[in-house]
Amino acid sequence: MFELDVRSRKPIYEQLIDKIKELIINEVLEVDEKLPSVRILAQQLTINPNTIQKAYRELERQEYIYSIKGKGSFVSASAKEVNTEKLTKVKQELKKYLAEALYLGLTREEIYELVREIEQSIGGGGQDD
Repeated sequence: MFELDVRSRKPIYEQLIDKIKELIINEVLEVDEKLPSVRILAQQLTINPNTIQKAYRELERQEYIYSIKGKGSFVSASAKEVNTEKLTKVKQELKKYLAEALYLGLTREEIYELVREIEQSIGGGGQDD
């Protein structure tokens, strides 16, 4: 499904969270699709099942997935809904990075091109003016 970097300073469970979010955002994992069980994913990635469980709990807290006792974890429909608190935080971070990029010499056109590339890579497509 994906690979984790065991040499990274970033904790394994955070890498796992990021990878699963990426798969959901890029619509590789569809709404209501079942995620691999903790045991199976731990075997595939050769990491502790508690690490998988911690990542799944955090994804559930962030409403990217939901769990059904005895059935497993699934991609949440609310993952598609706008999380205003999270969106506000992302906008603030984006403003900070865009200001830095402009200061360092990145042009408006280059920024627009980056946005287009990102839209295409996640299937957003966006409409050009």
